[in-house]
Amino acid sequence: MSRADSTALSRRHFVMGAALLPAGIRAAGQRRPGPNQRITFAGIGVGGMGGNDVDAVVAEGAQLIALCDVDPKYAAKKLEQYPDAQRFKDYRVMLETLGDKVDAVVIGTPDHTHAVIAMEAMRRGKHVYCEKPLAHTIGEVRALMAASRKPGLVTQLGNQGHSADTIRRTCEWIWAGAIGTPHTVHAACGEFKEVYCQIRNLDKVNQRYDVPPELDYELWVGPAEYHPYTPLWVHWNWRGWLPYGTGTIGDWICHVVDPAFWALDLGAPATVKAEVSDYDPKVHGLTYPPATRVTFQFPGNGKRGPITLVWHDGNNPLPTPPDLPKDDQVPRTGAVILGDKGMIVHGSHGAGGCHLQPDSVREQFSGDRTPEPKIPRVKNHHWDWLDAIRTGRQAGSNFDYGGRLTQIALLGAIAIRFPGETLRWDDAAARFTNLPEANAFVDPPYRQRWKL
Repeated sequence: MSRADSTALSRRHFVMGAALLPAGIRAAGQRRPGPNQRITFAGIGVGGMGGNDVDAVVAEGAQLIALCDVDPKYAAKKLEQYPDAQRFKDYRVMLETLGDKVDAVVIGTPDHTHAVIAMEAMRRGKHVYCEKPLAHTIGEVRALMAASRKPGLVTQLGNQGHSADTIRRTCEWIWAGAIGTPHTVHAACGEFKEVYCQIRNLDKVNQRYDVPPELDYELWVGPAEYHPYTPLWVHWNWRGWLPYGTGTIGDWICHVVDPAFWALDLGAPATVKAEVSDYDPKVHGLTYPPATRVTFQFPGNGKRGPITLVWHDGNNPLPTPPDLPKDDQVPRTGAVILGDKGMIVHGSHGAGGCHLQPDSVREQFSGDRTPEPKIPRVKNHHWDWLDAIRTGRQAGSNFDYGGRLTQIALLGAIAIRFPGETLRWDDAAARFTNLPEANAFVDPPYRQRWKL
């Protein structure tokens, strides 16, 4: 298939995404295992976080039948841990070989291959658990959201904190009026900036290296922009290189902003503006900035007024609200949700450590005054996905929800390429209305021979 044909297909999927399934999704026979029947699954990309997900799904009673990784040396410990699982390098070969023997897949590959793997699995009727962010581009997110609406498919984004009790408590406090009318959210990740920002390594990108014999580098790159192999991004540091990862904002928004996104039903922003430090996209555009401040403006939605969300990372810490008591402090990675009567301070992964401030608000909504639970509690994130498969419901962070949450991160990642510009986003049309250059990053074409 030519690049032009691939682009046309991608665009067509993108436009259809809000209402229809992408062309080519066929009614492969996914089944719902009975209460006493084990769910069979395969792990794809298991050398890192994907391997942890495999362990967690096995711990909840599912049967692992295959492991797939483009680099068996990198994934060696996980392969040795499960000697009875069939081994594959290519997920396409694996899915074709296993056929109806596998009910579901767990995807832990780098961001830039999430979409093609998840789409192929859903085409074949497989339930999908995919690590966050859901995909590398907004076009991919929209296509995956549309495909996931096929009846019977159960999907889950790997933002594990979404299944925590604390995120539910945060939502219930806000819905009960504990902080009054919410108006502003400050969210941050102050971790690992040396991993996400690779400016120090830009002058090494053109150095030539032999591809390790055990690595299928062509398959590792997949549909993304091709650059010759370098150990600078295979395996871990790909997160800091924008052709393959989405930097700090892509890695952490799905964890840190999830509580506010759920509680406030944020949806899509109307505008996004990025401010960056010591960074010129024309010079440093292959990597992520050392620090960002990204401001999203969300319109009111009938249930609440407008919301300002400000994302901070790297050297831009969370600001300390003037009303925060001196014996408290804002988290290095976490958020502060501000209302006209108080605030909620919480950490990452499901609003860990969430608490109300000031003391007068905390006392009013604690003890026997704690709001009645409105959201069912679940055992954990992987259990939630498996239970949804067994019972025919949808998991809590299914691709419809997780896709919209991921889109916020991806809009921020685009804004970073145009620092200082206020980008106006038309969500229905899926385009920026005031800066045509930014639209090139919404649904960029795949490499030749790759398609969704």
